[in-house]
Amino acid sequence: MDMLKKFFPFSFGAKDVANLIIKIIIYLVIDVVLGFVIGLLSGIPVVGMIISLVSSLIGLYCLAGIVIAILVFCKVLK
Repeated sequence: MDMLKKFFPFSFGAKDVANLIIKIIIYLVIDVVLGFVIGLLSGIPVVGMIISLVSSLIGLYCLAGIVIAILVFCKVLK
């Protein structure tokens, strides 16, 4: 559990539904904004492969953060 708190510190601490929705929206905004920036940079031939890998990792991080936030709110994780 301590390892999850180190990697996903923002996912912990949602006390009510409004706070949970705000955390989910922040994760989605981060994913969309960085996805747009990465989409612009992916047109560069050499950097494009590395950027696409980074994009996938950012998407997975945001998805995992949302899932962890929901599990913490439902008290499945403590």
